[in-house]
Amino acid sequence: MASVLRRRAFLHAAGGTALALGLSHPASAAPAATASGDLATSSEEFAALRAKWRDLVLGTGFSPTAEPFKTLLATLGTTARKHLSTMAPASGSLWPDAVWADPDPNTDAASYAFSAKMNDSYSRLSAMAQAWAQPGTGLTGDASVLEAVLTGLDHVNSEVFNESTAQYGNWWNFQIGAPQALMDTCVLVHDHLSPEQIAKFCAAVDHFVPDSVFDKYTGTSTGANRVDLCRGVILRGIVGEDAAKVELAAKSLGPVFPYVTSGDGFYADGSFVQHTSVPYIGGYGAVLHDGAGRVLALLRGSPWELNDPNTQLFLDTVDNAIAPFIYNGLMMDNVSSRGISRAGGSEHTRAVGLLGTLVLIGQGASPEENARWRAMVKGWIQRDTYAPPLKNPGLSLTRAAQLQSVLNDTTVKPAPEPVEHRLFHNMDRVTHRRRGWAASVSMASRRITHYENGNGEHLRGWHTGAGWLSWWGSDFGLEQYSDAYWPTVDPYRLPGITASRKPLADGEGGAWGAQRPDVDWVGGTTDGEFGATGQHLKGLSSTMNANKSWFWLDDSIVCLGSGITSTDGYAVETTVDNRALGASGSPALTVDGRSQPEEQGWTRSFEDAEWAHIEGHAGYVFPGGAKLSAVREERTGAWKDINTGGPADPITRRYLTLCTDHGTDPTDATYAYVLLPGASARTTAQRACDRGWLKILANNGKQQGVRVAKLGLTAVNFWAAGTVDKVTASAPASVLIREHRDGTATVVVSDPARLATDLHVTWNKRISRVLSKPSTVTSVSTGPSLKLSFGDLTGAYGAPQKIKVKLA
Repeated sequence: MASVLRRRAFLHAAGGTALALGLSHPASAAPAATASGDLATSSEEFAALRAKWRDLVLGTGFSPTAEPFKTLLATLGTTARKHLSTMAPASGSLWPDAVWADPDPNTDAASYAFSAKMNDSYSRLSAMAQAWAQPGTGLTGDASVLEAVLTGLDHVNSEVFNESTAQYGNWWNFQIGAPQALMDTCVLVHDHLSPEQIAKFCAAVDHFVPDSVFDKYTGTSTGANRVDLCRGVILRGIVGEDAAKVELAAKSLGPVFPYVTSGDGFYADGSFVQHTSVPYIGGYGAVLHDGAGRVLALLRGSPWELNDPNTQLFLDTVDNAIAPFIYNGLMMDNVSSRGISRAGGSEHTRAVGLLGTLVLIGQGASPEENARWRAMVKGWIQRDTYAPPLKNPGLSLTRAAQLQSVLNDTTVKPAPEPVEHRLFHNMDRVTHRRRGWAASVSMASRRITHYENGNGEHLRGWHTGAGWLSWWGSDFGLEQYSDAYWPTVDPYRLPGITASRKPLADGEGGAWGAQRPDVDWVGGTTDGEFGATGQHLKGLSSTMNANKSWFWLDDSIVCLGSGITSTDGYAVETTVDNRALGASGSPALTVDGRSQPEEQGWTRSFEDAEWAHIEGHAGYVFPGGAKLSAVREERTGAWKDINTGGPADPITRRYLTLCTDHGTDPTDATYAYVLLPGASARTTAQRACDRGWLKILANNGKQQGVRVAKLGLTAVNFWAAGTVDKVTASAPASVLIREHRDGTATVVVSDPARLATDLHVTWNKRISRVLSKPSTVTSVSTGPSLKLSFGDLTGAYGAPQKIKVKLA
């Protein structure tokens, strides 16, 4: 450990904290990196970078005898000891249960599995190296562990990962997974590697990750993948002391930071897309943030420090893209795609890494940004009562140190959840946050896939883009989608969706997001607090067609459906909600004031229900009455059912489902209900009796709209041109109007279909003058009515256009 301490002392003496990020700000802009040919790069500089990366891998600033670090270190030691005791180098494997030798190497599912075992072998060696390098593991400095790591590195290199072998199976294992784990391990044991070992390990990375992967920002070299590729090559350059490699990979990060208008990357509205059509903030977006954050931290103060002005755009994504999808310590499932099908993971476990990443990134941001993000992280940590981050058994030492530092900082006051509505029109997602709850809806369009399956994962995510409405309470329901939900829930009855019961095959429609419906009108509009969202829905491998709208209010969500039509020969249902009740939950269900039976297997249909209530969950109001089916059931499934790599152990969970059966092959069916998260039975009953609170202005195939006089709100989704109440649109559009108590009003208009080259909107309300308007408004008139003319809105990509007016 003495050498470790010496390197850390050198690092701190050489340039301050190892975790400060290389991000430019006007007050402290760093000089641009000098071309490698002009650098007198020394071994000491590379050693300093290796020491920095060592700290980033192992973590700093914690006591190995304090919790949770004591337990985490002991667990790491136990894991490493198991790897050590079972390691048995043989032809085609390093461990008997991790055979990489592929008898028929290609790119089929079997080869994917074999290549993953090669990657797993490097990951195990990395864990052993960490246990050797960390204090308190029981294996600290153990010579037998170090010998096993060096032997293992040589064995994997000679057998499968070298400059003469060919890639097979999943490209990711050879170009990202293995290089990262290999180079991490090389950093940790660098002083014990011979020059020959370093040369052959670096040559292997050069072989599988050639310089040409950075030639174009396309294919598998975009977004998070590009960051991962850069990270692997930068570390290869540092391990092999090759300045040209570091410079190439550092410069190749550049295309990641600017916002995109199509394809992979971050968008100006906060959307993040990977694999061309998959919303992925909780998956690849998190990987991108972690990778970019670490690399920027690594290079700060070095000759390759990034001085790209677009790095501020990267910082802005913390508030615009990441934070809106984190609620009380969980990362919403509808931006994690295939990740939700993986055993051992959940909304909470996926959030933990991001919380630590935000702490890291904040150290290179402005003081204001850093303070704001630390306050957010502290609030999320403290409010996650279901799965406290620092008690997560899979938490790394680095993450634990980052999160504990925030909790221990008495100058940081935990930030509350904001009250806001966010529309992510470039990835068909919406979030709505109130004081006591939060909700999000997941949709699909010509631009965004129904769902993504691949590598045998997420095989039954068919309807996750069919208007899936997920929600959580501030102090209840945080476990809703995290307690074995995905292997046990009925995939045809996700909350909020409208779907045909037509049976679908595992992986239906093709892999990697191939299943995109040929619809354009998906999106909506918002004033930042309330919102109107719509989805022209076409079912996956189905003739089912529908118009769905959500109107997001202060204490509720109004959900409308119209034009529900199908010729599949199967029933079509709208699932009002499907509450997960754990292994033994049995909350009371009340329908129109009458308590319903609580035994499992109970089901009943109500012909004209006006309201329903699930104790401890929510209230549901059905304006005008609705045919409602209620089901209590225990469902048994296994992770392997939805992910071929998951365990086959059966899991049983209880569900209480409320749904509307539109019948077999419906024509122009409709629905209307109001979701009141956290409401009591009394509040729900009172809302159902208040006939004047909500007015449904339209719910047909041409328009859907509501008015809530108490809120001064009128909102209409125009599927076709027409007039609804006092609002007229000359073409398909989404319109939201808020009348304020100060005599002003906000009118927000969008073109979700992105097809309007000429749009006219009229509000039949006396207006004295326009206070502000965007450049997309080409003409406006006031007086007895407000008349707005918009030019070509196709370039707005569905973004809301806000106009402020003074009422007469």
